[in-house]
Amino acid sequence: MRNYICTLNEAVERKHVRYNNRYGFALAGDLYTAKDMDKNSKYPAVVVGAPYGGVKEQVAGLYSQRMAEQGYICLAFDAAYQGASGGTPRNTDKPANRMEDIRRAAAILLQ
Repeated sequence: MRNYICTLNEAVERKHVRYNNRYGFALAGDLYTAKDMDKNSKYPAVVVGAPYGGVKEQVAGLYSQRMAEQGYICLAFDAAYQGASGGTPRNTDKPANRMEDIRRAAAILLQ
């Protein structure tokens, strides 16, 4: 379970993903889907960012898992400077970067 606040539901799959934002920071995320989803169908998708000081293994991951149980594809991610994502100084929140991180996460879901 490592750093996650709840056990993963057996009907949900969680896949770790890494991608870069336009500033070159490596971002870490977890993609949540229902295990029985049809890979050839389209599903609603949601980007779930953690609040300041939070990381994808906490509330963002819990919400993403619950939405995946309901048929959504969810990407919970650590913003730049937070958690497993890159950027220094650590534990900093820069609103312009946070917006870029959300945009990039949405682009990942559209691929």
